[in-house]
Amino acid sequence: MPGIPTLPGRPVLVLQGGGSLGSYQAGVFAALDDAGYCPEVVAGISIGAINGALIAGNPPERRRERLMMFWERVTGSPALSWLAGDSTGNNQSEGLRHQWAAAATAMLGAPGFFSPRWPWLPGWWPGQIALYDTGALKATLEELVDWDLLNSGAVRFAVGAVNVETGNFKYFCTSQQRLDVRHVMASGALPPGLPPVEIDGQLWWDGGLVSNTPLDHVLDHDDEDDLAIFQLDLFPARGPRPKNLADVEERAADIRFSSRTRFTTDAQARLNGPRRAWARLAAKLPPELRDSADAQLLDRLARGRRVVVAQLVYRDQPWQGAAKGREFSRATMLTHWRHGEADVATMLERGGWAGLPDGPGVWSFDATATP
Repeated sequence: MPGIPTLPGRPVLVLQGGGSLGSYQAGVFAALDDAGYCPEVVAGISIGAINGALIAGNPPERRRERLMMFWERVTGSPALSWLAGDSTGNNQSEGLRHQWAAAATAMLGAPGFFSPRWPWLPGWWPGQIALYDTGALKATLEELVDWDLLNSGAVRFAVGAVNVETGNFKYFCTSQQRLDVRHVMASGALPPGLPPVEIDGQLWWDGGLVSNTPLDHVLDHDDEDDLAIFQLDLFPARGPRPKNLADVEERAADIRFSSRTRFTTDAQARLNGPRRAWARLAAKLPPELRDSADAQLLDRLARGRRVVVAQLVYRDQPWQGAAKGREFSRATMLTHWRHGEADVATMLERGGWAGLPDGPGVWSFDATATP
């Protein structure tokens, strides 16, 4: 595999939420790591926060190993061990296997991640606010993440979560405070399945309820640096027309969880014209005006820097449906991982960076789109 080309700025990794689809992100990172990529900033939501903690909380030489340890653990249920993938490529049999595995995960949980709380029926258990317990995830993360390293500043790490009582969204970032296992678990506490996490007397839920893509945090926080962002999305914005109710559920989830990516990149693209206009005007100003506080403010507002966003988007398999983010079988995890590696190889072969405009602005391209 060819190496990562010379990047046009500070290397950044942006990780979307998506449950068991997060193994695609792990495969993408493994291939990027093989090509010599080492991020300076990692931002994640939900499963992206978990993958991000495993990356930022380990030295470069151990990151791929820790990711594989996590994904092998959470897909190691004995009840699913006999479910091998269909080597014949039969979509019908793969679909049946996938549905059975999703149902088994719902009933039994995922080892090292979550386990069911009984009974499930509403009203049977006074005070019940979640279907699963995530004590196992806490133990897994405490084992696999070096929290001192994660907070050392070697990699700036941020996760997003939503305040249960106020509905306000917040990013927890190592540049502003010390993060621990609670912040990562809060980012992935998707209701009603997983319980909220208490941090300093407040309860927090999955950040994906408000924004499933932390791209806006990166663009706002690193507003003076040129950036090279690899954005790993788990839900495609584009998809076929639904043909039945199951298709409707899947398509609605794809749109819901991919929308913030499109909103952010489209909003930034609309500002590229004014950015270029200011850059041309600023170059003509005399020094006393160019160095003025007003000009510096306009520089900041116009984001007179170059940002390139390479989007790697997970593409659904023909046999997957609405439960694709809730199926934790080993066979499916390995399929996702391999597809992540293959997408990186395709991206590096195509070299999408070469076709982007020069100069300041935010430019994005879909590195996994079909030509």
